[in-house]
Amino acid sequence: MAQGGKKATKSLYVCSACGATFPKWSGQCSECLAWNVLEESAAPIASGKSASRFAGYAGEHQAVVIQLTEVEVEHEARWPTGSGELDRVLGGGLVDGSVVLIGGDPGIGKSTLLIQTLSRLSQGMPTLYVSGEESPRQISLRVQRLGLPAQDLRLLPETCVERIIAQAERERPQVMVVDSIQTMYTEQLQSAPGSVSQVREATAQLVHFAKRSGTAVFLVGHVTKEGSLAGPRVLEHMVDCVLYFEGEAGSQFRLIRTIKNRFGAVNELGVFAMTDKGLKEVNNPSAIFLSRQAESVPGSVILVTREGTRPLLVEVQALVDESPLANPRRVTLGLEQNRLSMLLAVLHRHGGIGMFDQDVYVNVVGGVRITETASDLAVLMAALSSFRDRPLEPGLVVFGEVGLTGEIRPVPNGQERLREAAKHGFKRAIVPRANRPKQGVEGMEVIAVENLSDVLGEI
Repeated sequence: MAQGGKKATKSLYVCSACGATFPKWSGQCSECLAWNVLEESAAPIASGKSASRFAGYAGEHQAVVIQLTEVEVEHEARWPTGSGELDRVLGGGLVDGSVVLIGGDPGIGKSTLLIQTLSRLSQGMPTLYVSGEESPRQISLRVQRLGLPAQDLRLLPETCVERIIAQAERERPQVMVVDSIQTMYTEQLQSAPGSVSQVREATAQLVHFAKRSGTAVFLVGHVTKEGSLAGPRVLEHMVDCVLYFEGEAGSQFRLIRTIKNRFGAVNELGVFAMTDKGLKEVNNPSAIFLSRQAESVPGSVILVTREGTRPLLVEVQALVDESPLANPRRVTLGLEQNRLSMLLAVLHRHGGIGMFDQDVYVNVVGGVRITETASDLAVLMAALSSFRDRPLEPGLVVFGEVGLTGEIRPVPNGQERLREAAKHGFKRAIVPRANRPKQGVEGMEVIAVENLSDVLGEI
């Protein structure tokens, strides 16, 4: 029995990969089947009312069965953050009681973006910046360097979740930033900050506070060397919105991608430029991803892709060169490597052009990562252009999916993609036949292709 007012504890073993808990150690996690991932953690023995601390994270609601038609649906009020690009990835702005998790590599600009956002919001509403990594002096120097208004910005240097929530209940902020969740700890557990159990429990308490008080909470999360958010995978399930900061080392441009959003569309993309005065939004990102060269070069194709609700023009480059290896290289940056191998097999089977003795390198300029299949046609045309050493004509854009039988399949929102290309001065487009607009696009010649042989005739 515990004495001296101390909580009784027991040892648990927590999987650092999936967050599952076990009463004893074993070499393999039975949930995710990973090896050597169980770590010892001391957790308090729940008794009486303390056992209910895991209940009600979504808010103070009684467990009562209701009819769905009885639920009153009101328009969800949103607050603009003052940044159009951030509002875009959030689904239109901040929502009362929402919890947003934002992750990214060290130094990419997570804290800079949030201090800029909080500085703007603090002029019209109460805000609170909780820092577990930087001192108030460091934050003050950053605000001065960025030239931000700081008279209404309130700081709290603290890492204990219970004390943070107690202060927040007194301050009653409408927006709160916690930087970062890996430095937070709860007094209910004895493990070190950053452990799986601490991150999970600290996040759960902050989510519970946000839903109960209506405060919008930003959580800054660290990432692992693989690029995923550090901590248990359940962390992303507990929050309402997950944003990832992306950007190449040395590049001034930063991309924010929506991975999960309960209040808006996913896969939205926000583009920022890092300057000496902080992050500035880029309203026309297509212009920065296009390297308008004086003359066309082999292996370069302009693709009209789509990120969320936004059409985006990017340059796809390919380099095909004779390989000295028995197994030629297939390297992609910004695209899926297995899809490149599949497209080259389709080209050989249905186009009669084999690159089995060639190294093929494909890159998306600007560090953009493309996941949709509309890039298939651009990748094939870029590879063919480099292989034949024939540049494509200037002012040409392409998009379309390539099937295994050699057909060119349509992609969603073809008309919108063509309008975006015409707006940037492109005069010619190669698209799937099903995406050819009935009324045409002013100032643009649209060439519809149906199979791979039609494409070969254009290069």
